[in-house]
Amino acid sequence: MQTHNPTIQTGSKPNQSLFQSFKQSFSFPDRVSDFCILFARAVLLLCLIASMSFVLRSAFSSQSRRFIIPNRTRTAKYEPFDKSIAATNISHIVFGIGGSVQTWKDRSRYTHLWWKSNRNRGFAWLDGEPGEIGNPVPHRVSEWCSGAGYSCKTAAVRMARIVVESYKLRLKDVRWFVMGDDDTVFFTENLVSVLAKYDHNQMYYIGGNSESIEQDQMHSYGMAFGGGGFAISYPLAAQLMNVMDGCLHRYSFFYGSDQRVWACIAELGVPLTTERGFHQFDIRGNPYGILAAHPLAPLVSLHHLDHVEPLFPNQTRIDSLNLLMQAYQVDSSRILQQTVCYDRRKKWSISIAWGYTVQIYPFMVTATDMQIPFQTFKTWRSWSNGPFDFNTRPMSSDPCRRAVVYFLKQVQEVDTRGTKTTYERYVAKGEKVCERDDYARVMAVKQVTVSSMKMETQLWMKAPQRQCCEINDRWGNDNNIWVRIRKCRKSETITT
Repeated sequence: MQTHNPTIQTGSKPNQSLFQSFKQSFSFPDRVSDFCILFARAVLLLCLIASMSFVLRSAFSSQSRRFIIPNRTRTAKYEPFDKSIAATNISHIVFGIGGSVQTWKDRSRYTHLWWKSNRNRGFAWLDGEPGEIGNPVPHRVSEWCSGAGYSCKTAAVRMARIVVESYKLRLKDVRWFVMGDDDTVFFTENLVSVLAKYDHNQMYYIGGNSESIEQDQMHSYGMAFGGGGFAISYPLAAQLMNVMDGCLHRYSFFYGSDQRVWACIAELGVPLTTERGFHQFDIRGNPYGILAAHPLAPLVSLHHLDHVEPLFPNQTRIDSLNLLMQAYQVDSSRILQQTVCYDRRKKWSISIAWGYTVQIYPFMVTATDMQIPFQTFKTWRSWSNGPFDFNTRPMSSDPCRRAVVYFLKQVQEVDTRGTKTTYERYVAKGEKVCERDDYARVMAVKQVTVSSMKMETQLWMKAPQRQCCEINDRWGNDNNIWVRIRKCRKSETITT
Protein backbone atom coordinates (compact mmCIF):
# COMPACT_ATOMS: atom_id res chain seq x y z
CA MET A 1 0.00 0.00 0.00
CA GLN A 2 1.45 3.36 -1.14
CA THR A 3 2.26 5.97 1.50
CA HIS A 4 0.13 9.19 1.28
CA ASN A 5 2.22 12.21 0.16
CA PRO A 6 0.46 15.55 0.68
CA THR A 7 2.81 17.43 -1.65
CA ILE A 8 1.62 15.53 -4.73
CA GLN A 9 -2.04 15.15 -3.87
CA THR A 10 -4.38 16.24 -6.61
CA GLY A 11 -5.69 19.75 -5.96
CA SER A 12 -3.04 20.61 -3.32
CA LYS A 13 -0.89 23.81 -3.54
CA PRO A 14 2.91 23.76 -3.08
CA ASN A 15 2.99 26.97 -1.01
CA GLN A 16 0.50 25.44 1.40
CA SER A 17 2.83 22.40 1.88
CA LEU A 18 5.81 24.59 2.54
CA PHE A 19 3.88 26.66 5.01
CA GLN A 20 2.65 23.49 6.78
CA SER A 21 6.26 22.33 7.14
CA PHE A 22 7.31 25.79 8.29
CA LYS A 23 4.51 25.81 10.86
CA GLN A 24 5.38 22.34 12.14
CA SER A 25 9.07 23.25 12.51
CA PHE A 26 8.34 26.29 14.66
CA SER A 27 5.16 24.91 16.25
CA PHE A 28 3.08 28.13 15.49
CA PRO A 29 -0.47 28.08 16.82
CA ASP A 30 -3.24 28.17 14.19
CA ARG A 31 -4.35 31.68 15.16
CA VAL A 32 -0.86 33.10 14.69
CA SER A 33 -0.56 31.52 11.26
CA ASP A 34 -3.91 32.92 10.18
CA PHE A 35 -2.80 36.37 11.32
CA CYS A 36 0.39 36.10 9.29
CA ILE A 37 -1.56 35.20 6.19
CA LEU A 38 -3.89 38.18 6.58
CA PHE A 39 -0.99 40.50 7.31
CA ALA A 40 0.88 39.38 4.19
CA ARG A 41 -2.18 39.87 2.02
CA ALA A 42 -2.74 43.39 3.45
CA VAL A 43 0.86 44.38 2.75
CA LEU A 44 0.60 43.12 -0.83
CA LEU A 45 -2.67 45.04 -1.34
CA LEU A 46 -1.22 48.30 0.00
CA CYS A 47 1.83 47.96 -2.23
CA LEU A 48 -0.42 47.39 -5.23
CA ILE A 49 -2.57 50.46 -4.45
CA ALA A 50 0.50 52.65 -3.92
CA SER A 51 2.02 51.53 -7.22
CA MET A 52 -1.18 52.20 -9.19
CA SER A 53 -1.60 55.61 -7.54
CA PHE A 54 1.93 56.60 -8.48
CA VAL A 55 1.43 55.52 -12.10
CA LEU A 56 -1.87 57.38 -12.49
CA ARG A 57 -0.56 60.51 -10.81
CA SER A 58 2.46 60.60 -13.07
CA ALA A 59 0.33 60.14 -16.18
CA PHE A 60 -2.21 62.86 -15.36
CA SER A 61 0.30 65.38 -14.05
CA SER A 62 2.36 65.15 -17.21
CA GLN A 63 -0.79 65.49 -19.34
CA SER A 64 -2.07 68.59 -17.50
CA ARG A 65 1.24 70.30 -16.77
CA ARG A 66 0.78 72.65 -19.71
CA PHE A 67 -2.36 74.20 -18.09
CA ILE A 68 -0.85 74.90 -14.65
CA ILE A 69 -1.15 78.64 -13.97
CA PRO A 70 0.74 80.38 -11.17
CA ASN A 71 -1.37 82.03 -8.48
CA ARG A 72 -4.48 80.06 -9.42
CA THR A 73 -7.53 81.26 -7.48
CA ARG A 74 -8.92 78.85 -4.93
CA THR A 75 -12.18 77.28 -6.03
CA ALA A 76 -15.15 79.22 -4.70
CA LYS A 77 -18.38 77.54 -3.74
CA TYR A 78 -21.42 79.47 -4.90
CA GLU A 79 -24.31 79.72 -2.51
CA PRO A 80 -27.27 81.76 -3.76
CA PHE A 81 -27.58 84.72 -1.44
CA ASP A 82 -31.17 85.49 -2.27
CA LYS A 83 -33.86 83.08 -3.41
CA SER A 84 -36.66 85.58 -3.00
CA ILE A 85 -38.84 86.66 -5.89
CA ALA A 86 -38.75 90.33 -4.91
CA ALA A 87 -38.18 92.62 -7.89
CA THR A 88 -34.64 93.64 -8.66
CA ASN A 89 -33.79 97.22 -7.72
CA ILE A 90 -30.72 99.45 -7.87
CA SER A 91 -29.43 98.20 -4.51
CA HIS A 92 -28.94 94.73 -6.01
CA ILE A 93 -26.41 96.01 -8.58
CA VAL A 94 -22.68 96.50 -7.99
CA PHE A 95 -20.87 98.60 -10.59
CA GLY A 96 -17.27 97.93 -11.58
CA ILE A 97 -15.88 100.90 -13.49
CA GLY A 98 -12.61 100.40 -15.34
CA GLY A 99 -10.29 103.38 -15.30
CA SER A 100 -6.80 104.63 -14.63
CA VAL A 101 -5.22 107.41 -12.60
CA GLN A 102 -4.36 109.15 -15.86
CA THR A 103 -7.97 109.39 -17.12
CA TRP A 104 -10.01 109.35 -13.92
CA LYS A 105 -9.97 113.10 -13.23
CA ASP A 106 -11.00 114.22 -16.73
CA ARG A 107 -13.71 111.60 -17.07
CA SER A 108 -15.29 112.41 -13.73
CA ARG A 109 -17.50 114.79 -15.71
CA TYR A 110 -19.28 111.72 -17.08
CA THR A 111 -19.70 109.91 -13.77
CA HIS A 112 -21.09 113.10 -12.22
CA LEU A 113 -23.97 112.85 -14.70
CA TRP A 114 -25.32 109.50 -13.48
CA TRP A 115 -23.72 108.36 -10.22
CA LYS A 116 -25.79 108.94 -7.06
CA SER A 117 -23.75 108.32 -3.93
CA ASN A 118 -26.78 107.57 -1.78
CA ARG A 119 -28.13 104.94 -4.20
CA ASN A 120 -25.43 103.37 -6.34
CA ARG A 121 -23.02 100.70 -5.14
CA GLY A 122 -19.65 99.83 -6.60
CA PHE A 123 -16.17 101.11 -7.26
CA ALA A 124 -13.87 102.47 -9.91
CA TRP A 125 -10.92 100.10 -10.20
CA LEU A 126 -7.73 102.07 -10.86
CA ASP A 127 -4.04 101.31 -11.30
CA GLY A 128 -3.00 103.49 -8.36
CA GLU A 129 -4.15 106.08 -5.86
CA PRO A 130 -5.62 109.08 -7.72
CA GLY A 131 -5.47 111.59 -4.87
CA GLU A 132 -8.25 114.09 -4.21
CA ILE A 133 -10.04 114.70 -7.51
CA GLY A 134 -13.69 115.03 -6.50
CA ASN A 135 -15.04 112.07 -8.45
CA PRO A 136 -18.30 110.87 -6.85
CA VAL A 137 -17.52 107.17 -7.45
CA PRO A 138 -15.47 105.52 -4.67
CA HIS A 139 -12.35 103.81 -5.93
CA ARG A 140 -10.23 100.75 -5.27
CA VAL A 141 -6.72 99.96 -6.44
CA SER A 142 -6.69 96.75 -8.46
CA GLU A 143 -4.92 93.70 -7.06
CA TRP A 144 -1.52 92.71 -8.38
CA CYS A 145 -1.56 89.62 -10.56
CA SER A 146 1.02 87.82 -12.67
CA GLY A 147 1.45 84.51 -14.40
CA ALA A 148 2.98 82.90 -17.46
CA GLY A 149 2.11 85.20 -20.36
CA TYR A 150 0.08 87.79 -18.49
CA SER A 151 0.39 90.50 -15.88
CA CYS A 152 -1.78 93.21 -14.34
CA LYS A 153 0.69 95.70 -15.78
CA THR A 154 -1.44 95.20 -18.89
CA ALA A 155 -4.57 97.34 -18.56
CA ALA A 156 -6.70 94.77 -20.39
CA VAL A 157 -5.77 92.06 -17.88
CA ARG A 158 -6.29 94.31 -14.87
CA MET A 159 -9.73 95.43 -16.03
CA ALA A 160 -10.77 91.93 -17.07
CA ARG A 161 -10.37 90.92 -13.42
CA ILE A 162 -12.72 93.63 -12.13
CA VAL A 163 -15.69 91.28 -11.93
CA VAL A 164 -13.65 88.78 -9.90
CA GLU A 165 -12.29 91.44 -7.56
CA SER A 166 -15.79 92.84 -7.11
CA TYR A 167 -17.09 89.36 -6.28
CA LYS A 168 -14.32 88.82 -3.73
CA LEU A 169 -15.56 91.83 -1.73
CA ARG A 170 -18.47 89.61 -0.61
CA LEU A 171 -20.92 92.50 -0.49
CA LYS A 172 -24.41 91.65 0.70
CA ASP A 173 -27.54 91.37 -1.42
CA VAL A 174 -25.78 91.40 -4.78
CA ARG A 175 -27.61 90.05 -7.80
CA TRP A 176 -25.69 91.61 -10.68
CA PHE A 177 -22.21 92.93 -11.40
CA VAL A 178 -22.26 95.63 -14.09
CA MET A 179 -19.02 96.53 -15.85
CA GLY A 180 -18.34 99.75 -17.73
CA ASP A 181 -15.62 102.26 -18.60
CA ASP A 182 -14.95 105.55 -16.87
CA ASP A 183 -16.44 107.40 -19.86
CA THR A 184 -19.63 105.32 -19.92
CA VAL A 185 -22.89 107.05 -18.97
CA PHE A 186 -25.42 104.65 -17.47
CA PHE A 187 -29.16 105.25 -17.27
CA THR A 188 -29.59 103.28 -14.08
CA GLU A 189 -33.39 103.13 -13.84
CA ASN A 190 -33.55 101.58 -17.29
CA LEU A 191 -30.69 99.24 -16.42
CA VAL A 192 -32.79 97.97 -13.52
CA SER A 193 -35.77 97.49 -15.86
CA VAL A 194 -33.65 95.35 -18.18
CA LEU A 195 -32.05 93.19 -15.48
CA ALA A 196 -35.34 92.69 -13.64
CA LYS A 197 -36.55 90.59 -16.59
CA TYR A 198 -34.00 87.87 -15.84
CA ASP A 199 -33.59 85.33 -13.03
CA HIS A 200 -30.53 86.50 -11.12
CA ASN A 201 -29.96 82.99 -9.72
CA GLN A 202 -29.15 81.75 -13.24
CA MET A 203 -25.91 82.37 -15.12
CA TYR A 204 -26.50 85.38 -17.38
CA TYR A 205 -24.15 87.51 -19.47
CA ILE A 206 -26.04 90.54 -20.82
CA GLY A 207 -24.87 93.37 -23.09
CA GLY A 208 -24.66 94.60 -26.65
CA ASN A 209 -22.48 94.39 -29.77
CA SER A 210 -20.58 97.09 -31.58
CA GLU A 211 -22.48 99.23 -34.07
CA SER A 212 -19.70 98.83 -36.67
CA ILE A 213 -19.54 95.38 -38.24
CA GLU A 214 -15.79 95.76 -38.76
CA GLN A 215 -15.45 95.74 -34.97
CA ASP A 216 -17.79 92.77 -34.51
CA GLN A 217 -15.86 90.79 -37.11
CA MET A 218 -12.52 91.69 -35.57
CA HIS A 219 -13.59 90.67 -32.06
CA SER A 220 -16.84 88.70 -31.94
CA TYR A 221 -20.55 89.00 -32.55
CA GLY A 222 -21.02 86.93 -29.40
CA MET A 223 -19.17 89.43 -27.20
CA ALA A 224 -20.60 92.24 -25.09
CA PHE A 225 -18.53 95.33 -25.82
CA GLY A 226 -17.28 96.68 -22.52
CA GLY A 227 -17.58 100.41 -23.12
CA GLY A 228 -21.30 100.05 -23.62
CA GLY A 229 -21.32 98.02 -20.42
CA PHE A 230 -22.40 94.50 -19.62
CA ALA A 231 -24.02 92.68 -16.71
CA ILE A 232 -22.95 89.39 -15.12
CA SER A 233 -25.22 87.58 -12.69
CA TYR A 234 -23.93 86.59 -9.27
CA PRO A 235 -23.65 82.83 -9.95
CA LEU A 236 -21.77 83.46 -13.20
CA ALA A 237 -19.35 85.72 -11.33
CA ALA A 238 -18.81 82.90 -8.83
CA GLN A 239 -17.85 80.54 -11.64
CA LEU A 240 -15.56 83.12 -13.21
CA MET A 241 -13.78 83.33 -9.87
CA ASN A 242 -12.64 79.73 -10.36
CA VAL A 243 -11.35 80.03 -13.92
CA MET A 244 -10.31 83.64 -14.49
CA ASP A 245 -6.54 83.48 -13.95
CA GLY A 246 -6.08 80.35 -16.03
CA CYS A 247 -8.30 81.81 -18.71
CA LEU A 248 -6.30 85.04 -18.85
CA HIS A 249 -3.22 82.95 -19.51
CA ARG A 250 -4.86 81.05 -22.37
CA TYR A 251 -6.18 84.23 -24.03
CA SER A 252 -3.27 86.56 -23.39
CA PHE A 253 -3.17 87.33 -27.13
CA PHE A 254 -6.61 89.00 -27.10
CA TYR A 255 -6.79 92.77 -27.41
CA GLY A 256 -9.25 94.10 -24.86
CA SER A 257 -10.54 93.27 -21.40
CA ASP A 258 -14.09 92.72 -22.66
CA GLN A 259 -12.85 90.15 -25.20
CA ARG A 260 -10.98 88.26 -22.48
CA VAL A 261 -14.02 88.23 -20.20
CA TRP A 262 -16.14 86.94 -23.09
CA ALA A 263 -13.64 84.13 -23.73
CA CYS A 264 -13.74 83.04 -20.10
CA ILE A 265 -17.54 83.07 -20.09
CA ALA A 266 -17.57 81.10 -23.36
CA GLU A 267 -15.51 78.38 -21.68
CA LEU A 268 -18.28 78.12 -19.10
CA GLY A 269 -20.78 77.59 -21.92
CA VAL A 270 -22.76 80.79 -21.29
CA PRO A 271 -23.87 82.76 -24.40
CA LEU A 272 -24.43 86.49 -24.70
CA THR A 273 -27.97 87.71 -24.07
CA THR A 274 -28.27 90.81 -26.26
CA GLU A 275 -30.09 93.94 -25.08
CA ARG A 276 -30.26 96.74 -27.63
CA GLY A 277 -30.16 99.58 -25.11
CA PHE A 278 -26.43 99.11 -24.40
CA HIS A 279 -24.60 101.48 -26.78
CA GLN A 280 -20.90 101.02 -27.43
CA PHE A 281 -21.10 103.91 -29.92
CA ASP A 282 -18.37 102.55 -32.17
CA ILE A 283 -19.15 105.37 -34.58
CA ARG A 284 -17.63 108.66 -35.69
CA GLY A 285 -19.39 111.90 -36.45
CA ASN A 286 -22.95 112.81 -35.51
CA PRO A 287 -24.96 110.24 -33.48
CA TYR A 288 -28.27 111.94 -34.35
CA GLY A 289 -29.45 109.20 -36.69
CA ILE A 290 -29.21 106.47 -34.03
CA LEU A 291 -30.81 108.53 -31.26
CA ALA A 292 -33.65 109.83 -33.43
CA ALA A 293 -34.67 106.27 -34.36
CA HIS A 294 -33.69 104.45 -31.19
CA PRO A 295 -34.53 100.73 -31.02
CA LEU A 296 -37.70 99.78 -29.17
CA ALA A 297 -35.78 99.09 -25.95
CA PRO A 298 -34.85 101.03 -22.80
CA LEU A 299 -31.85 103.32 -23.15
CA VAL A 300 -29.22 101.75 -20.84
CA SER A 301 -25.84 103.29 -21.68
CA LEU A 302 -23.84 105.59 -23.96
CA HIS A 303 -20.10 105.29 -24.56
CA HIS A 304 -17.35 106.95 -26.64
CA LEU A 305 -19.00 110.33 -26.15
CA ASP A 306 -15.63 112.08 -26.55
CA HIS A 307 -15.45 110.70 -30.10
CA VAL A 308 -18.81 111.88 -31.45
CA GLU A 309 -20.33 115.31 -31.88
CA PRO A 310 -22.45 116.75 -29.04
CA LEU A 311 -25.95 115.27 -28.92
CA PHE A 312 -27.55 118.70 -29.34
CA PRO A 313 -26.33 121.39 -31.76
CA ASN A 314 -24.59 124.51 -30.49
CA GLN A 315 -23.90 122.92 -27.10
CA THR A 316 -20.93 121.29 -25.41
CA ARG A 317 -20.93 117.54 -24.89
CA ILE A 318 -21.65 117.87 -21.18
CA ASP A 319 -24.39 120.49 -21.66
CA SER A 320 -25.99 118.20 -24.25
CA LEU A 321 -25.93 115.26 -21.88
CA ASN A 322 -27.31 117.38 -19.05
CA LEU A 323 -30.30 118.33 -21.22
CA LEU A 324 -30.92 114.70 -22.15
CA MET A 325 -30.64 113.77 -18.47
CA GLN A 326 -33.29 116.33 -17.57
CA ALA A 327 -35.78 114.54 -19.79
CA TYR A 328 -34.63 111.14 -18.54
CA GLN A 329 -35.19 112.14 -14.92
CA VAL A 330 -38.76 113.17 -15.70
CA ASP A 331 -39.69 109.98 -17.59
CA SER A 332 -36.84 107.47 -17.57
CA SER A 333 -38.74 104.68 -19.33
CA ARG A 334 -39.75 106.86 -22.30
CA ILE A 335 -36.43 108.58 -23.04
CA LEU A 336 -35.59 108.39 -26.79
CA GLN A 337 -38.59 106.16 -27.52
CA GLN A 338 -39.77 106.78 -31.06
CA THR A 339 -43.41 107.44 -31.90
CA VAL A 340 -44.76 107.93 -35.42
CA CYS A 341 -48.02 109.64 -36.35
CA TYR A 342 -49.68 111.33 -39.32
CA ASP A 343 -51.72 114.45 -39.95
CA ARG A 344 -54.00 113.16 -42.72
CA ARG A 345 -55.55 116.54 -43.41
CA LYS A 346 -52.20 118.22 -44.03
CA LYS A 347 -50.55 115.00 -45.23
CA TRP A 348 -47.73 115.40 -42.73
CA SER A 349 -45.59 112.60 -41.28
CA ILE A 350 -44.18 113.13 -37.77
CA SER A 351 -41.52 111.17 -35.90
CA ILE A 352 -40.88 111.90 -32.21
CA ALA A 353 -37.84 110.62 -30.28
CA TRP A 354 -39.15 111.64 -26.85
CA GLY A 355 -36.85 113.91 -24.90
CA TYR A 356 -34.60 114.53 -27.91
CA THR A 357 -35.99 115.47 -31.32
CA VAL A 358 -39.01 115.78 -33.62
CA GLN A 359 -38.96 115.35 -37.42
CA ILE A 360 -41.78 116.61 -39.69
CA TYR A 361 -42.17 115.75 -43.38
CA PRO A 362 -44.72 117.61 -45.54
CA PHE A 363 -45.54 114.31 -47.29
CA MET A 364 -46.31 110.72 -46.30
CA VAL A 365 -43.39 108.57 -45.14
CA THR A 366 -43.96 104.98 -44.14
CA ALA A 367 -43.34 103.82 -40.58
CA THR A 368 -40.95 101.18 -41.92
CA ASP A 369 -38.75 103.97 -43.31
CA MET A 370 -38.95 106.27 -40.30
CA GLN A 371 -37.80 103.55 -37.91
CA ILE A 372 -34.56 103.20 -39.93
CA PRO A 373 -31.82 105.57 -38.66
CA PHE A 374 -30.41 108.23 -40.95
CA GLN A 375 -26.73 107.64 -41.55
CA THR A 376 -25.29 110.75 -39.97
CA PHE A 377 -22.15 108.90 -38.83
CA LYS A 378 -19.20 106.81 -40.04
CA THR A 379 -17.72 103.50 -38.88
CA TRP A 380 -15.39 103.46 -35.89
CA ARG A 381 -12.13 102.17 -37.35
CA SER A 382 -12.13 103.03 -41.04
CA TRP A 383 -14.41 106.12 -41.00
CA SER A 384 -16.39 104.58 -43.85
CA ASN A 385 -20.10 104.50 -44.69
CA GLY A 386 -20.65 101.04 -43.27
CA PRO A 387 -21.59 98.38 -42.86
CA PHE A 388 -23.33 98.62 -39.50
CA ASP A 389 -25.17 95.99 -37.49
CA PHE A 390 -28.50 97.69 -38.28
CA ASN A 391 -30.10 99.17 -41.38
CA THR A 392 -29.42 102.80 -42.24
CA ARG A 393 -30.85 105.19 -44.82
CA PRO A 394 -28.86 107.98 -46.48
CA MET A 395 -29.43 111.65 -45.83
CA SER A 396 -30.76 113.13 -49.04
CA SER A 397 -28.84 116.01 -50.58
CA ASP A 398 -32.16 117.42 -51.83
CA PRO A 399 -33.57 119.78 -49.16
CA CYS A 400 -37.08 118.99 -50.45
CA ARG A 401 -36.65 115.36 -49.39
CA ARG A 402 -35.39 116.06 -45.89
CA ALA A 403 -37.31 116.35 -42.65
CA VAL A 404 -37.70 119.64 -40.83
CA VAL A 405 -35.92 119.05 -37.52
CA TYR A 406 -36.75 120.23 -33.99
CA PHE A 407 -34.64 119.70 -30.86
CA LEU A 408 -35.68 119.51 -27.22
CA LYS A 409 -35.88 122.91 -25.55
CA GLN A 410 -37.68 122.20 -22.28
CA VAL A 411 -39.21 119.34 -20.30
CA GLN A 412 -41.85 119.70 -17.60
CA GLU A 413 -43.60 117.36 -15.19
CA VAL A 414 -47.39 117.72 -15.10
CA ASP A 415 -49.33 116.56 -12.02
CA THR A 416 -46.61 113.98 -11.17
CA ARG A 417 -48.06 111.58 -13.75
CA GLY A 418 -47.79 113.53 -16.98
CA THR A 419 -45.11 115.34 -18.98
CA LYS A 420 -44.88 118.21 -21.43
CA THR A 421 -41.86 118.63 -23.69
CA THR A 422 -41.23 121.42 -26.17
CA TYR A 423 -39.01 121.23 -29.25
CA GLU A 424 -37.73 124.18 -31.29
CA ARG A 425 -36.96 124.21 -35.00
CA TYR A 426 -33.31 123.97 -35.97
CA VAL A 427 -31.65 124.85 -39.26
CA ALA A 428 -27.91 124.32 -39.50
CA LYS A 429 -25.82 127.28 -40.55
CA GLY A 430 -25.49 127.30 -44.34
CA GLU A 431 -28.09 124.54 -44.80
CA LYS A 432 -30.26 124.89 -47.90
CA VAL A 433 -34.01 125.16 -47.30
CA CYS A 434 -36.68 123.83 -49.64
CA GLU A 435 -38.70 126.69 -51.13
CA ARG A 436 -41.83 124.71 -52.01
CA ASP A 437 -45.16 125.78 -50.52
CA ASP A 438 -45.68 122.51 -48.61
CA TYR A 439 -42.29 122.99 -46.92
CA ALA A 440 -43.06 126.61 -46.19
CA ARG A 441 -46.11 125.53 -44.16
CA VAL A 442 -43.93 123.22 -42.06
CA MET A 443 -41.17 125.82 -41.71
CA ALA A 444 -43.77 128.20 -40.28
CA VAL A 445 -44.02 125.88 -37.26
CA LYS A 446 -41.43 127.20 -34.83
CA GLN A 447 -42.25 124.87 -31.94
CA VAL A 448 -43.73 121.43 -31.30
CA THR A 449 -45.29 120.64 -27.90
CA VAL A 450 -45.64 116.98 -26.91
CA SER A 451 -47.74 115.80 -23.99
CA SER A 452 -47.92 112.30 -22.57
CA MET A 453 -48.55 110.27 -19.46
CA LYS A 454 -45.39 108.86 -17.92
CA MET A 455 -44.51 105.51 -19.40
CA GLU A 456 -45.04 102.61 -17.02
CA THR A 457 -41.87 100.68 -16.21
CA GLN A 458 -43.86 97.42 -16.30
CA LEU A 459 -44.43 97.90 -20.03
CA TRP A 460 -40.83 96.81 -20.55
CA MET A 461 -41.70 93.47 -18.92
CA LYS A 462 -44.21 92.80 -21.69
CA ALA A 463 -43.93 92.38 -25.44
CA PRO A 464 -42.66 95.74 -26.77
CA GLN A 465 -44.97 97.96 -28.82
CA ARG A 466 -44.58 101.52 -30.01
CA GLN A 467 -47.17 103.88 -28.60
CA CYS A 468 -49.48 105.95 -30.77
CA CYS A 469 -49.78 109.72 -31.10
CA GLU A 470 -52.25 112.24 -32.48
CA ILE A 471 -52.09 115.90 -33.45
CA ASN A 472 -54.45 118.10 -31.45
CA ASP A 473 -55.49 121.00 -33.68
CA ARG A 474 -57.45 122.71 -30.90
CA TRP A 475 -54.26 123.55 -29.04
CA GLY A 476 -52.15 124.35 -32.07
CA ASN A 477 -51.65 127.28 -34.42
CA ASP A 478 -49.47 128.11 -37.37
CA ASN A 479 -46.42 128.60 -35.16
CA ASN A 480 -46.96 125.77 -32.70
CA ILE A 481 -48.47 122.32 -33.05
CA TRP A 482 -49.49 120.09 -30.14
CA VAL A 483 -49.01 116.31 -30.24
CA ARG A 484 -50.25 113.82 -27.64
CA ILE A 485 -48.61 110.43 -27.12
CA ARG A 486 -50.79 107.66 -25.71
CA LYS A 487 -51.21 103.90 -25.64
CA CYS A 488 -52.55 102.44 -28.85
CA ARG A 489 -56.14 101.30 -28.78
CA LYS A 490 -57.07 97.74 -29.59
CA SER A 491 -56.44 96.93 -33.25
CA GLU A 492 -55.27 100.53 -33.87
CA THR A 493 -52.45 101.19 -36.29
CA ILE A 494 -50.63 104.48 -36.66
CA THR A 495 -52.16 105.01 -40.10
CA THR A 496 -55.83 104.39 -39.20
